[in-house]
Amino acid sequence: MTKYEVMFIINPTLEDEKKDATVETVQSIIAADGEVEKVDVWGMRKLAYPIEKKEEGYYVVIEFAGNPTLPKELDRRLRISDNVMRHIIINKDEK
Repeated sequence: MTKYEVMFIINPTLEDEKKDATVETVQSIIAADGEVEKVDVWGMRKLAYPIEKKEEGYYVVIEFAGNPTLPKELDRRLRISDNVMRHIIINKDEK
């Protein structure tokens, strides 16, 4: 299995329950085809530039291992999510 890392920024105007539910949803997507190794919730941080007229975002970083098709599916699901403002998936084995 290949090691990956996903960082995503959740809309800061959501209630805490919805933020937690979004993190759980991402974990369940990963767990379906791979395994979650580490979840690191950074919390509220100032954005480098405004996104959707918001100055802050709720940051989460998840390290996981999975097959090569998992990042494509995860990217597709995060892209259509209304709760996630931005995301990036990195292949940690390519270094």
